Amino acid sequence: MASPIRAATFERLDYSAASGPAPEPDEWMRRLGELPLQHQPGARWQYDLSNEVVGVLVSRVAGKPLETFLRERVLGPLGMGDTGFHVPVDKIDRLPPLYGPDPQTGEFAVWDEAAGGRAGAPPAFQGAGGGLVSTADDYHAYFRMLLNHGMPGSERILSRAAVELMTTNRLSAAQLAARENMFSHAAHLSSGQGVSGGWGFGMAVRTSRSDYTPIGQFGWFGGSGTTAHADRTNQLSGILLTQVGLSTPDSPRAMNDFWTTLYQAIA
Repeated sequence: MASPIRAATFERLDYSAASGPAPEPDEWMRRLGELPLQHQPGARWQYDLSNEVVGVLVSRVAGKPLETFLRERVLGPLGMGDTGFHVPVDKIDRLPPLYGPDPQTGEFAVWDEAAGGRAGAPPAFQGAGGGLVSTADDYHAYFRMLLNHGMPGSERILSRAAVELMTTNRLSAAQLAARENMFSHAAHLSSGQGVSGGWGFGMAVRTSRSDYTPIGQFGWFGGSGTTAHADRTNQLSGILLTQVGLSTPDSPRAMNDFWTTLYQAIA
């Protein structure tokens, strides 16, 4: 993760949560195009940046903003009315602030306010790599659709083939090794978040069993302290949304306890 090109990516694209909003899509792509590749295509698994590029391309191909496309094709049909790239004023009281520790003192401070924060107004850049704000109910509707192979009811949202590509591992042995190495050196992820898994088209996929979780479980955990996964073996989905970032052990430990309790409850 720590490399000159990676650092330049964050600097040029305003890509971190602490640096402020990203520019509009065309300017974002122009800045990205000025940077060299971090790795040869297909040689290395790299988290998040490719998803942002795909989001811009989808918007260009569809000829409409990414959120409009998502609402027409996915969010609307699934009834995910509380999911979007910002929270309207009449709903902002439902969004909690995000907390994290001060790097100098360790004391908790607000990283991002609700009203007036990053999700309080429509962003210039609708980031497909993690820009959506959602709820547990909306997330549950999305995972139930995936568990049912793209059909939450009688209407098909995604093709069966697309869901299979999303929820099965697509990494080679070398790419898996690079991914495992990255997470083994990430702070406070010793409770199992991010390890023992491969990657489908957009989410992690469990490829080995080292604890209570069955092979094939898919989903992801977020840097703001969230975890959302589903597995077909038990036909279940689990969602835990905290408001403390992953820079302390607290959220990973809460996630580990959450999943342990969930699977222990299965008769």
